[in-house]
Amino acid sequence: MTDSTSSTEIEAAVFRRLRNHLLQREPDVQNIELMILAGFCRNCLADWYREAAAEQGVALNREQAREVIYGEPFADWKARHQREATPEQIAAFQARKNAD
Repeated sequence: MTDSTSSTEIEAAVFRRLRNHLLQREPDVQNIELMILAGFCRNCLADWYREAAAEQGVALNREQAREVIYGEPFADWKARHQREATPEQIAAFQARKNAD
């Protein structure tokens, strides 16, 4: 069992590894695909990051939090990596939302 400081450090390392995996190894995985398969995406991570910062008294706006997650301004990442969702992806996303 770990103490709370160790747990926090381990959790932070896991978060950084997930973020870096999405940034460096899988930047072309679409957010809609993540939502369909896992129920969260990079934007969710940014929202959670912003909420956790607020709990610590750190004010971040949505774009600042997204830049932490995307490693660059969201608009830049979006221009390079985001594709238009296919009708099949949209249908799968709606089915997932309706099942929740």
